[in-house]
Amino acid sequence: MQLSNKKRRDAELLYLVLAALFITSLVTSNLIFQKFFHWNPFGLFNFELSVGIIAYPITFLITDIVSEVYGRKRANYLIVAGIFASVFALIIVIVSTLAPATEWSPLNDTEFKKTFSFTFIAVGASLAAYLVAQFIDVQVFHFWKRVTKGKHLWLRNNLSTFTSQFIDTFTVLFLLCTFEVIEWHLFALLLGNGFLFKVIFALFDTPFAYLGVYGLRRYFNLKGHGAELQLDE
Repeated sequence: MQLSNKKRRDAELLYLVLAALFITSLVTSNLIFQKFFHWNPFGLFNFELSVGIIAYPITFLITDIVSEVYGRKRANYLIVAGIFASVFALIIVIVSTLAPATEWSPLNDTEFKKTFSFTFIAVGASLAAYLVAQFIDVQVFHFWKRVTKGKHLWLRNNLSTFTSQFIDTFTVLFLLCTFEVIEWHLFALLLGNGFLFKVIFALFDTPFAYLGVYGLRRYFNLKGHGAELQLDE
């Protein structure tokens, strides 16, 4: 379908906004992961989680929306952009850690180093898990899109997210325990807590995925199941 110049500009601008939200969520989750918190919704289950998990699942919601509306190629662009953003953020943290603090600095060198001491390992572990999980998320999403012939967004949204989130959680915790950032006896607890939280988030975000996809399809007049914007032609 041929888009008007205005709608093409709108589509590119919206993609840029989604990319910004995606990259911000990814980079932020890697920088703040060292703080852990308790969450006991309605007294049903006591989660023990890294605060990094708050922003990270948003990345999977965004890739699902982009995959559905913009297609696999544009979703993969997001993943590659996230890699460069994470590496660049890591370089900034390293340089900032090496820069000597002034005597009046609110954070001295020791405090700053402690705050970001595991950032290098965290970013490395996160990137390894991220590369595997995000690409699997996109591949599984499009596999179920073909199987369902573009129908049942809720099914491919959740199946792709469940699969990729388990792989992501397992990989990042395995690497963090291997490099002694987290003790091994916490592995099973954090794996179960993290994956369960992400499953709940995936179920919760399904209506938002439908809302986002429906709104974009309607605005860009994408008719038929599985129709995608063709911006790279």
